[in-house]
Amino acid sequence: MASIADTSLLSAELQEEEEEEEFQRLLLQATQKIQRSMPSAAESKPIHPLPGFCLKTRTSSGEKVFVNVCRSSHIPPPPDLTNEELACLIESENASTFRIPMSLGEPHAEVDKSGNGCTAYDVTISTSFYNKIENNRFLKDFFITVAMEGLSEKYEMDVSSQEWRILKNRKFMGSIAEQTIRTKSKPIIQEMDTSQIKEETSNPFQSPASPSAATIPEFAIVAEPSISHPDRLVAKISLPKMITVRSLELDLGEDRIVLQGHPKLYHLDIFIPYSIVPEESRAQFHRRTKVLTVVMPIQRPLLLP
Repeated sequence: MASIADTSLLSAELQEEEEEEEFQRLLLQATQKIQRSMPSAAESKPIHPLPGFCLKTRTSSGEKVFVNVCRSSHIPPPPDLTNEELACLIESENASTFRIPMSLGEPHAEVDKSGNGCTAYDVTISTSFYNKIENNRFLKDFFITVAMEGLSEKYEMDVSSQEWRILKNRKFMGSIAEQTIRTKSKPIIQEMDTSQIKEETSNPFQSPASPSAATIPEFAIVAEPSISHPDRLVAKISLPKMITVRSLELDLGEDRIVLQGHPKLYHLDIFIPYSIVPEESRAQFHRRTKVLTVVMPIQRPLLLP
């Protein structure tokens, strides 16, 4: 009897081991399937900026700083505004909604014409935008102010955004290094059947009325929570003519949303007043209500001392 009991116990243990192995195998398959369906991390690509013009400024301690303003066709241009529209925007409460896409390169040590050490930075903007500011002093001064403030914040430099001069006989200081920029991330749009969409009420950015409503969808963007610097943005885009999620293409930049609804049903291209994290964003399309919801985490602001 003892041997029979031992055999039965051994069989039970073997069965439990087999069930555990099967469970682990199914768990691994499910995990791999989920990983394959998740959006891939933001891709990057190298660019080779072309020289433009060179700025000279100084820190509060008197150290020389040079800024090489470069151009590249791989950088998107900002919205096309007239001087009057830009001036009105600057004076309004929505000044932060105007963003100039630019790549801020790492500092590199150089030697000036006197043989003294100095620091240079490369700032790359869109080629088309560069050509525009070359013939527009107001826009050029505005861009330089924004670029200097961006460098000061990113690298904690103590330089003035107002005290600088453009060098006449030098297009760049030292050499222009290759830069790596992040390409757009395309989050997978998941389809929902019966889940309810929560109505948002805090800080809506409602789309303006447009005569071309057939191509520009109605949308609203809300900040959560409703504070000075929220944790995320939630965009709700109404797409009543869409039949399947397979006809939607969504591109997210750090401060831009581009949506295409094929075949040529919808097109949305907007800038947003925050820096989002494209690779952590997610999107869902509700088949019944025809509403696309995009949840976008916001990058935390740089804390300066």
